[in-house]
Amino acid sequence: MDTAPHIAVVDDHRDIRDLVGKYLSQQGFRVSLADGGPALRKLLAGNALDLIVLDIMMPGEDGISLCRELRASTQVPIIFLTAMSEDTDRIVGLELGADDYLVKPFNPRELLARIRAVLRRVHSLPLQERQLIKAKAIKFDRWTLDVGRHELTGPDGIAIALSTAEFRLLKAFLEHPGIVLSRDQLLDLTAGRNAEIFDRSIDNQVSRLRKKVEQDPKSPSYIRTHWGGGYCFTAEVVIS
Repeated sequence: MDTAPHIAVVDDHRDIRDLVGKYLSQQGFRVSLADGGPALRKLLAGNALDLIVLDIMMPGEDGISLCRELRASTQVPIIFLTAMSEDTDRIVGLELGADDYLVKPFNPRELLARIRAVLRRVHSLPLQERQLIKAKAIKFDRWTLDVGRHELTGPDGIAIALSTAEFRLLKAFLEHPGIVLSRDQLLDLTAGRNAEIFDRSIDNQVSRLRKKVEQDPKSPSYIRTHWGGGYCFTAEVVIS
């Protein structure tokens, strides 16, 4: 059985698609090619993918729309390809859950390095974090976080809206229960290598999240402050 990582390359330009596919195959990956959303869905229906290289600018369904759809049902790593020089598409993609991006034209060796870095990061996670990446729901106390829908359901069964920043912060806490995380660590976990383009005030984000999940935000029982150290999520986490 072939255990090499399975990479999908999704791009409407055949020359780019074929070039990237051939190069990755030569590097030992299993590669499948798709020219857009319908082909990618067909591919996902019959295959387990380890990573998707996804072009942003495609006719019809663009990469942003496909990323949003993918994140509603899977946490497979995504690396965006974009010809845009502006930050907007890259920021939106990262907020939706993309793992990295590369601007066209690019050197295939750089794409290879980024693919290996993302796969290394995923496979080096502790078992619980690997399970969390694939989890559909994460529970703590009487709360349930629907990972695909970015939706938090409270003890009363009512869904509570979360902003993108709040969702990523809560998910970071749920991935590291019982561990004191510094503000810099939380910033890195929620904003990644493009942290400079996001709100750097983790304290404000924690305060907003506490107002949504804590019975008494001024005396929190889930997200505890460790003075001089950061924050720690104290509730037991259950993966489902």
